[in-house]
Amino acid sequence: MSTILEIADLKALAKRRVPKLFFDYADSGSYTESTYRANESDFSKIKLRQRVLVDMSGRSLETTMIGEKVSMPVALAPTGLTGMQHADGEMLAAQAAEEFGVPFTLSTMSICSIEDVASATKKPFWFQLYVMRDRDFVMNLIDRAKAAKCSALVLTADLQILGQRHKDLRNGLSAPPRLTPKHLYQMATRPRWCWNMLQTSRRTFRNIHGHAKGVTDLASLNAWTSEQFDPQLSWKDVEWIRERWGGKLIIKGILDAEDATLAAQTGADAIVVSNHGGRQLDGAHSSISMLPKIVDAVGDKIEIHLDSGIRSGQDVLKAMALGAKGTFIGRPFLYGLGAMGKPGVTKALEIIRKEMDTTMALCGKRRIEEIDHRILAENPY
Repeated sequence: MSTILEIADLKALAKRRVPKLFFDYADSGSYTESTYRANESDFSKIKLRQRVLVDMSGRSLETTMIGEKVSMPVALAPTGLTGMQHADGEMLAAQAAEEFGVPFTLSTMSICSIEDVASATKKPFWFQLYVMRDRDFVMNLIDRAKAAKCSALVLTADLQILGQRHKDLRNGLSAPPRLTPKHLYQMATRPRWCWNMLQTSRRTFRNIHGHAKGVTDLASLNAWTSEQFDPQLSWKDVEWIRERWGGKLIIKGILDAEDATLAAQTGADAIVVSNHGGRQLDGAHSSISMLPKIVDAVGDKIEIHLDSGIRSGQDVLKAMALGAKGTFIGRPFLYGLGAMGKPGVTKALEIIRKEMDTTMALCGKRRIEEIDHRILAENPY
């Protein structure tokens, strides 16, 4: 592990250890992937202001996200099929996040269920909700998250229909993978992954299987999930979801100031500026480039977090400098999970924490609460 110094090292190791169809699922965007690439590259346009001969002792990254104390302003984002990057992936990632003192967000489309993750953790985690056509199932999901004592519901607003991801179609993505010659070869060349997968029974969408009406086998499960995302979801649905949930609510997938204003009017506790990691509308702006406009519009009305494109501690600080109160990371922890399981998730968090701490000090700041636009030498947005 001593040679793993940056998130890119974990990515390279995960690529060697995870079957191609699942690595590509985590590492792809929609259509031409232009927004996926912009999410990363646009961070590099923001330049930091170096300061010298200031007291750098006693530094702290501790802050809060939606009122919850966090060791640094980073949460693990909800990511589908996490348990296909590594066996029992959601449970392991949740444990790593809990030990590190940062929030873990479980996806509706997870391999491990809400109950699985609750059984593996001691502190409340967050649950991400996709709204399906089957409203009874949605209400049941919310009730299960309440029963598991989840401390926040993250409502994803930008996936009413699915942006096409060419790699997934070419790879014939499914969970579990179909046993075609191509897939068998991909798995046979990843013996460590196969061995771990043989030790678990969690290989399909366990939040859905056994809970949704009309889902009896894997074929019907695949058909159900592809048909169930609700294209009629609208702002009026936020009210009944919030009432049913009754706890802290975060709306994820905001990329426009008008939508941010509408989100702030719902009574939600926070929004996440996000383009779904470049996996939905290709040709959209990067999340970081839209953050200042959204902060200007609603920064005094609702807590703002940022998701999509973060690959380093420097990226987190840049988001904070532009007005975010917290950030979400998806691919960095998935790379760590695929590379080394739970220790890999911890390693990803350690890398980001160390980069944040060093960069904050070199910008002349000792506490994360002091981070604002004054640490920027140049802001192209």
